[in-house]
Amino acid sequence: MQIDQIETFLDLLDTGSFNRTADRLNVTQSTISGRVKALEKALGERLFERSRSGTQPTTAALRFETHARVLRRAWADAQADVKPYGAAVMLRIGIQHDLLDNHAGDWLTALRSALPECGFYVDGDYSRQMCRDLEAGALDLGVVFTPRPSPDLYFESMGEIPYRMISTQAQTLAEVKATDYILPNYAPAFAQTHATLLPGLSEGTVSSGQAAAVRGLLIALQGTTYLPSEMAESLIADGTAHPVARAPTIAQPVFVAMHLRNRHRAGYRRMARVLQNRLTP
Repeated sequence: MQIDQIETFLDLLDTGSFNRTADRLNVTQSTISGRVKALEKALGERLFERSRSGTQPTTAALRFETHARVLRRAWADAQADVKPYGAAVMLRIGIQHDLLDNHAGDWLTALRSALPECGFYVDGDYSRQMCRDLEAGALDLGVVFTPRPSPDLYFESMGEIPYRMISTQAQTLAEVKATDYILPNYAPAFAQTHATLLPGLSEGTVSSGQAAAVRGLLIALQGTTYLPSEMAESLIADGTAHPVARAPTIAQPVFVAMHLRNRHRAGYRRMARVLQNRLTP
């Protein structure tokens, strides 16, 4: 039994698709099938049933799930013990996509200053996947919009990111047309606040969950939308768009996330404080 078989098994439980798991793990579908067959042979039980409707776990798979998660955690702990936090460690930091452009450089500079003995690999991702990677030990720290309930994860508030409504057409909120509105869907909390404040604009024909994509749609299609304040101000400054009067600002909560076992470790506490102190109010 190998750790990649465990990772594949757990990912298949989540996706219910050999194709999607192959894409997410960056391997071929035949590799996924081979790992599952090897695991089934080691356990002596069939784990998945495949049909036109998808891939369904067997009773044996559901019983094995808890053990698989324990094995994955044990492997992550073993890796941490063999290569402990300290000199020559490359730390992997995940950052919510919308925060990369305006915050990654500043945050990385501060992290390197606080932890000069460490190297850093920074990547953009979505909250759901970062939480999975933190559970698996593939990520050391995450900056997320949406905490995922898990007994293995620990979250602390970093503050909030303001989003502003801007437009290439409407000058005031009353002038905004639903037909010209690009619906932003950055996170569940954002969507809920948006629906409460702007019920008439919460069903758009064009929508995206990534700020860079929303910005591109605004420029290409013309209309109205919400963007992170720094991105919005840049478009206002260069004359591409203008602020929409009387439109509410929507605040998106931001959290620093880590594995529960790391919450009291000095290095992780230092990284969390650095990120919390550098988030622009």
